[in-house]
Amino acid sequence: MRIRLVDAFTDRPFSGNPAGVLLLDAFPDDAWLQNVALEMNQAETAFAHPLPGGGEADWALRWFTPAAEVNLCGHATLATAHVLSTTGAHRGPVRFATRSGVLVATPAGDGSITLDFPTAPLTAVEAPPGLAEALGTEPLTVLDTGPNVGDLLVEVADEETVRGLSPDLKALATCSERGVIATARPTDPAAGHDFVSRCFFPRVGIDEDPVTGSAHTALAPFWSARLGGTALTGLQASPRSGLVRTELRGERTLLTGRAVTVVEGDLLALPE
Repeated sequence: MRIRLVDAFTDRPFSGNPAGVLLLDAFPDDAWLQNVALEMNQAETAFAHPLPGGGEADWALRWFTPAAEVNLCGHATLATAHVLSTTGAHRGPVRFATRSGVLVATPAGDGSITLDFPTAPLTAVEAPPGLAEALGTEPLTVLDTGPNVGDLLVEVADEETVRGLSPDLKALATCSERGVIATARPTDPAAGHDFVSRCFFPRVGIDEDPVTGSAHTALAPFWSARLGGTALTGLQASPRSGLVRTELRGERTLLTGRAVTVVEGDLLALPE
């Protein structure tokens, strides 16, 4: 059984966000899927299997961190679409049946892939007790991102603050269902991106996620309202870094990026 490690939201190995990808004939039991994700030890490992023709989706797709299954994951969806396209397992747009409904990934001739995801509903909330201390800076704005994403979106003072964050991860894990997205405007307006972010998800076993597609379904409407445009580019300023092109279309958000396969091998510990 072939298993792959794919760097997503990048066109260069060893950058962007790595995801495990395993194509199956059907889903084995959840404990086996969780063990594979733990063994891969990536932010997420994606598992997919083909569905019968004639339905609303082409492939079933699930995502696991080393600690838990998640409702929505952008970079592992991009990585899965990349594997399907580059191996010939699926041609053209692919519809994934997921916990968050049917998600469509459309490959382009230039090698990029566009994901059609639900836009996160944003609700202004009071900062939870201890958030500023856990994050290490005073929030300017705090918003809930809804059940699919499950994060707090926190605007901070500036790009330097975002880049300099060194949060208390144990304390931060108590602040939201999944984690915290910290964001600000770029220092240099001509830098080629419209906003910067970093994402911390210690509650699901990810101290810092390198490039988070699902977070951009919340970042896109937030910054589109602030900046007055529907097509924006986000820089996730983690040590690995990556760019996500976003386009807000009402209740849907398009996320565009590239991916590159870095490792391919045989998984020998097969399900019984």
